[in-house]
Amino acid sequence: MNFKNVFRWHFLFLILLSLVSVRALAADTLLVLGDSLNAGYRMPAARAWPALLRQHKPRWVVIELGGNDGLRGFPPSQIEQDLVKAITLSQQAGAQPLLMQIRLPPNYGKRYTETISAIYPALASRYAVPLLPFFMEQVYLRPEWMQDNGIHPNPDAQPFIAQWMADRLLPLLKHES
Repeated sequence: MNFKNVFRWHFLFLILLSLVSVRALAADTLLVLGDSLNAGYRMPAARAWPALLRQHKPRWVVIELGGNDGLRGFPPSQIEQDLVKAITLSQQAGAQPLLMQIRLPPNYGKRYTETISAIYPALASRYAVPLLPFFMEQVYLRPEWMQDNGIHPNPDAQPFIAQWMADRLLPLLKHES
């Protein structure tokens, strides 16, 4: 494992470790672990869709990871290992992981994109965690919601994403209560 991966997992571990101590304080919140799609790339964090939901002291952890690794051509086995770590660390911290499906653009080749896509339902089944659909599949349909880089949603898309995610998360959160 290179330094970048060690740092990434150290940071992830610290976040998840903090879940243990704060779980008793507020048991009904949601943490979103993700990449630039969730961080509101090139916009204030307060305008990104997770800020339009709830944050801090999570009972549930949405895991939306692997897209950047896939875009950089990482081996599927490494992406799977990273997701397994995020799932198991979340569970060990007493939080319920919720895994989000990731899909790569078709220009990465059918075999690679299908292999990456297949990881998510397999892990959801293996670890008995809910699998959320990839919200970007809805956003890509509206070019006016995309930034000029063609990868990231713009501020106009954030309310739609927040509502779309809330519609999928609320039944899961109520079920787990």
